[in-house]
Amino acid sequence: MNLAALSRLASPPFYALMLCSGLGIFSPVLAQSPENPASQSAPPIGSPAATTTIDGKQLPAPDPAFGGVIKNIASESKPWWAPRIVPPAGAPNVLLIMTDDSGYGVPSTFGGVIPTPALDRVAKNGLRFTQMHSTALCSPTRAAIITGRNHHSAGFGVVSEQSTGFPGYNSIIAQDKATIGRILRDNGYATSWFGKNHNTPAFEASEIGPFHRWPVGMGFEYFYGFVGGDTNQWQPNLFRNTTQIYPYRDQPEWNLTTGMADDAIAHLNHLNQIDPSKPFFCYYVPGGTHAPHHPTKEWVQKIRDLHLFDQGWNKLRETIFANQKKLGVIPPDTQLTPWPSELLKNWDDCTPEEKKLFIRQVEIFAAYVAYTDHEIGRVIQAVEDLGKLDNTLIIYINGDNGTSAEGGLHGTPNEVAFFNGVDVPTNIQLERYYEDWGTDKTYNHMSAHWAWAFDTPFSWFKQISSHLGGVRQGMAVSWPARIKDRGGIRNQFHHVIDVVPTILEATRINAPQVVDGIKQSPIEGTSFAYTFDEKNAKAPSTHTTQYFEMFGDHALYHDGWLLSTKVKRAPWDAFGVPNPDPLNNVTWELYHLDQDYSQSKDLAAQYPDKVAQLKQKFLEEAKKYQVLPLDASVAPRIVAPRPNITAGRTEFVYTFPQVGIPQGDSPFLLNSSFNITAEIEVPDGGAEGMLLTSGGRFAGYGFYLLKGKPVWIWNMLDLERVRWEGTEPLAPGKHTVEFDFQYEGKGVGTLLFNNYSGLGQPATGILKVDGKVVATKKMPRTLPMILQWDESFDIGSDTLTGVNDADYQPPFPFTGKLKKLTLKVNRPELSEADIKKLEAAGRNNRVSE
Repeated sequence: MNLAALSRLASPPFYALMLCSGLGIFSPVLAQSPENPASQSAPPIGSPAATTTIDGKQLPAPDPAFGGVIKNIASESKPWWAPRIVPPAGAPNVLLIMTDDSGYGVPSTFGGVIPTPALDRVAKNGLRFTQMHSTALCSPTRAAIITGRNHHSAGFGVVSEQSTGFPGYNSIIAQDKATIGRILRDNGYATSWFGKNHNTPAFEASEIGPFHRWPVGMGFEYFYGFVGGDTNQWQPNLFRNTTQIYPYRDQPEWNLTTGMADDAIAHLNHLNQIDPSKPFFCYYVPGGTHAPHHPTKEWVQKIRDLHLFDQGWNKLRETIFANQKKLGVIPPDTQLTPWPSELLKNWDDCTPEEKKLFIRQVEIFAAYVAYTDHEIGRVIQAVEDLGKLDNTLIIYINGDNGTSAEGGLHGTPNEVAFFNGVDVPTNIQLERYYEDWGTDKTYNHMSAHWAWAFDTPFSWFKQISSHLGGVRQGMAVSWPARIKDRGGIRNQFHHVIDVVPTILEATRINAPQVVDGIKQSPIEGTSFAYTFDEKNAKAPSTHTTQYFEMFGDHALYHDGWLLSTKVKRAPWDAFGVPNPDPLNNVTWELYHLDQDYSQSKDLAAQYPDKVAQLKQKFLEEAKKYQVLPLDASVAPRIVAPRPNITAGRTEFVYTFPQVGIPQGDSPFLLNSSFNITAEIEVPDGGAEGMLLTSGGRFAGYGFYLLKGKPVWIWNMLDLERVRWEGTEPLAPGKHTVEFDFQYEGKGVGTLLFNNYSGLGQPATGILKVDGKVVATKKMPRTLPMILQWDESFDIGSDTLTGVNDADYQPPFPFTGKLKKLTLKVNRPELSEADIKKLEAAGRNNRVSE
């Protein structure tokens, strides 16, 4: 290009040409940022350095018309580059943090005894919110917080692993609900997601995708975390974008809680070094403090030395309540809801052995809380070290629901046991797991008694959407450049669906009307950015109506009143017969939250007209937001059929090693008969290693050669292992090893009649070598519900943890040649006679109720 052409490129007539050249929704005003203030001369439009903002109504923004001139030869033409899209001038960075399974009374910021200095720091530097609400469960809250829509609207009425074929429950975020990651990315932000991803359907989580509902497909340019409800923090099911990674190998002290903080800090530094002017949106959602509670030993010792829990859960509750009043995070006249003695025993009624176990459980939980917050603090400090804290909006929400009671009344060394309906007795916990609690040898959870205390001053816990213990979350927000009432408290009612509109208002970015050609549904939340101004500290809430629903339990908030259903099921009672009509077969409670912060005074009998009014309004909201049909079942939905890639198939053939196939995309063998035949070749010198495995240390099965002998093992929740083993090592040469399993139950079909009799029934296993039976054994019971969710289905080796540590350590690759492995499943089908019996039993149950 000659100098004359360069001169014409920067000339005013050329700029005018750009303005009328069909840029459509592009703005001719160049965005400015603190790193590129308006006082600096802006690069001319059409130059490689030119930038622009968009109105964001259509994403991605349509390509602008070419603004240059094209002649026959380049020397007579004018080149032109489309301006790079940037956010509005001065748009803040956004760090959105949310922890897991942590109730209002857990952190020190809201009166808890567990030190959370990072959350304290955000609160001190900004605002504390005392009436932020979740949905009462993991996936649903997470779908709501990234879409700005109610959880049923976003397809997540329950967690992904319980999805059913209804729009509000299918675990599919529809294309008309673009996430905040997608909106900000297309408006010029660098977007990232660290930690828990519980919003990819369980049936789309394998390495073949599809990936449009993984974080990288939902607008998050970088993802480092795990897919699913929880993971082992020592050996996690970990991904970078869509590739599984194993950073913990040969590093026994490695822990994901620190690992993801390290990765986030590195990522933010890389972004800053490449383009300091580009703002970031970082969605930081660690696994803490969902079970398993896996802190490092250093944090365990720090908490143990404080002796925070020696006086038990009743005293803990009183201490938290007093702290909350001192901090002003509950009103002075708040009533402490009564301890449910009919449901949970008092501390003084525990035996010395029980107290020893329960204190161990809660100290590990508390260490996990403190450890998680510490690592969050490192990420916040990294933002300050980059010089970006002043113009960074930090939203830190403590918990995606109330504290979890899924450990049951006694706690558990293995959360997988809970999901299979097994309560591990305290004496076994003490004898076998006490010393290892919180290490990689446990998938641990604490007693529900502690969960109730950590939800002070409210009642109930996670899963319970009708009571504030399940949905009230502490939140702190800082933005030094904007929020000047530092240390202030805000009491307005808000919900996690309000996070997206708040971020959009703060960044001055519009919610899109069309994304990828698809008209977008309206954002359903309301911004709480108005509360950032001190003059609005006591302004009425802009969020006046909100429904709640989870597992049929439901409530309706409207103008300070809360209509709630009476709780009919404790969270650990997942295997009972569910309420057949959760819409009408309920007892209503009414609370005036404006005058009764803790939901302690039921006014239903006093105001029947208000009950009727809010009941009707709930139904209207339920119809509007895809809440119907209501379903009170819990366990049956875990094994409900879904459209995974194995649906309808009964035979699977593998001729090549493969690992990492998730539970939701692999053959499901529980409650069925099956046959597995492996055609192998043993080299001179013998062979050993894994042929097929699914699950791991805490539940699963494995088919392998050990010192040349074929072995099949069922790991029954790490409580026992049922073993079939050949008598002799296989000689060199070709062999066929086979395991045949004949199940005696009726299968999962009985769940359609709210009947569990088809699950977990006896079965007989037969191990064969070259057609000859070498071992036969009958199991009096089998696993009824799940294997270990965060472990995969592997062929030819084993990933993460093994099904029997005494035999091998992963990856334990097969050292022979696996020529072909065939798996055939024979799933039971109900006969007409079976159906009639189940129908009659169902009628009898309803009559007895």
